[in-house]
Amino acid sequence: MNDELQSKLFEDDPNLPPAPAPSVSVGMARVLRPNRAQVELRACDLESLLPEGHRARLVWAWVERADLSRMYAAIRAVEGGSGRTAIAPEILFALWLYATLEGVGSARAIARLTQTHDAYRWICGGVAINYHTLSDFRSAHGEALDALLTDSVAILMAEGVVSLKRVAQDGTRVRASAGAASFRRGPTLEQCLQDAQTQVERLKRQIDADPGALTRRQQAARERAVRARQQRLERALERLPEMAEIKAKQGKPRELARVSTTDAEATVMKMADGGYRPAYNAQFASDTASQVIVGVEAVTVGTDMAQLTPMIEQVGERTGRDPEEWLVDGGYPAHEQIEQAAKHTTVYAPVPKPKDPGIDLYARKDDDSAAIGDWRERMGYEEAKAIYKERAATAECVNGLARERGLTRLRVRGTAKVRCVLLLHALAHNLMRTFTLAPQLLGDGRGASSALVALS
Repeated sequence: MNDELQSKLFEDDPNLPPAPAPSVSVGMARVLRPNRAQVELRACDLESLLPEGHRARLVWAWVERADLSRMYAAIRAVEGGSGRTAIAPEILFALWLYATLEGVGSARAIARLTQTHDAYRWICGGVAINYHTLSDFRSAHGEALDALLTDSVAILMAEGVVSLKRVAQDGTRVRASAGAASFRRGPTLEQCLQDAQTQVERLKRQIDADPGALTRRQQAARERAVRARQQRLERALERLPEMAEIKAKQGKPRELARVSTTDAEATVMKMADGGYRPAYNAQFASDTASQVIVGVEAVTVGTDMAQLTPMIEQVGERTGRDPEEWLVDGGYPAHEQIEQAAKHTTVYAPVPKPKDPGIDLYARKDDDSAAIGDWRERMGYEEAKAIYKERAATAECVNGLARERGLTRLRVRGTAKVRCVLLLHALAHNLMRTFTLAPQLLGDGRGASSALVALS
């Protein structure tokens, strides 16, 4: 068949209807959907989880250079001996420091984060941590934490970062782990203590009558609970005379004194918002040139009036010398405190305004001692007023950073444990100041820095 005939046979006829389109079957679209219930196994090392310069790496670099010999001395498990292997203090200390910087103050919260958060997992390095271990570590090493604060200040002084030319002190009231409804007067406390003692005896009789009714763990938990309540009530009754004496000084009946059954050492204080709640008075002393914290104390009274001299003495013992100048606000300058402080340093504090506006604020009075008269005259000079401005720039900044890091409500009870929390905040603060002012002390995270080796 030639090409001409083929073209005629297959030529489209314009009079014929168009051919129907081929049929297409319509069905459900085929797509990939997420299946979040499936288990995945990923090959990933912990070291690759955090980038270089991560805050957790800085914390670890600082911790591994710290002298933790006091913490190691409390470990009973030794090589070749019996007993469960203890968790390295570096891990627990680093967890608390990092959590403090992140504003986490709960042992339970940290224990959960060690399972889910990459930074906490990196610090643990595969070691399982529970909240009991974290909580016990924080409260059991108060002396070691205080010594570490001393070491951190000494290292920065050796590097020339901390000069102690001027130190600013200020207090901040922190909400206690106790409710306002937990405060009771003397007769009620005694009745509560009797009820607690009766409950202890009743529990003993129940266990003796049917030892198999509860497991050992349940028995131990119930015994701990009732004994802890009994101990709290005993401490509350022990502190009742102190609170009664305070009421008497205020001109109120002693019978109105009340103590918390939850935290006997917590005191109702006036807070920054004007309200009254159970709290502790956290005292910090900081070097004005570097904003490094050089002194820490937990106080159970709401006033700052008697806190000047004790802090000066603490800083002197911690650093080996007295600061040249000390800056405080108007809540500190009681006359006896200024007289005692004058033996160690030069105090800069505002002079209270007299009731008579005609009296010169800065003139020495006839009945003033030499220290009080010098203080009045000193605060009248423009140079002293310029120096005093450094107080707010230092102390308020340190307190503000502490509040941003979660120091707004305490999760522990008792002055000793509260002081441990404050020491952790001071150490975390100084760690970040070290990174800013002397980063060479942190190194690359391997080995010990020469400054710390020389001091250890």
